[in-house]
Amino acid sequence: MTTKTSSDRLSARQVIDKYGRCLELIGMDPHFHEVSIGLYVKDGIATVWTFSPLDGVKGRLAQIRDQLVLKGSMKAVEGTHDQVEFACGDFHDVPMRFLLRAAVEKEPIEVEDPTPLAIRDIKSRLDMLVTPKEIDGRWTYQVSATGEFKRPEVRIKAMVGGFMRYGDMDRIEPDQGAFKCGRRHDALVRVLMPYARNVSGSEDSIEANNMRGQLTTQTLGYSQ
Repeated sequence: MTTKTSSDRLSARQVIDKYGRCLELIGMDPHFHEVSIGLYVKDGIATVWTFSPLDGVKGRLAQIRDQLVLKGSMKAVEGTHDQVEFACGDFHDVPMRFLLRAAVEKEPIEVEDPTPLAIRDIKSRLDMLVTPKEIDGRWTYQVSATGEFKRPEVRIKAMVGGFMRYGDMDRIEPDQGAFKCGRRHDALVRVLMPYARNVSGSEDSIEANNMRGQLTTQTLGYSQ
């Protein structure tokens, strides 16, 4: 079901009725006058929304929508400037929160990152590589490591655990995870990697961000 946004000013309740539940709210957009940005989900369609009436806000919502497409390999909903969906047909609520944050807070990109899925592990200084593999029709992500560390398998297992926590993935093997839809989502994995490598540190950062979002929703007079 495709819905289109309107330039009319809507109340918080009207936005929820029209675009669905508020999945995530970012208190301040660092690239556009520090306005709040919300993501609403209904019938598998995500709508990027703000209550700000500032000039140029429609263009900023379109830019965020385009970043969701590039940074998360999502599909733009035809005929809209602010709506996306996952090509797999499922909606990945948990990783979508991190994807929205990347789309709003990080510097915009013009093309999807083509580099390998690799990152340095903070605790062990191992170089972690995530490799997509198709097994029996299901795409899995295998984590491997290079470098000097007494028990690299511990850090590998921990990173897969991070994918399970922040990506709602299933653990297939100690070193492999997969999205529940079984489809390939490389760009989404790239967004999750900085969080998955350091679960405890990520928790502190996420909690601080959630607090800022809660203060904003309280100011608007509604809660997520």
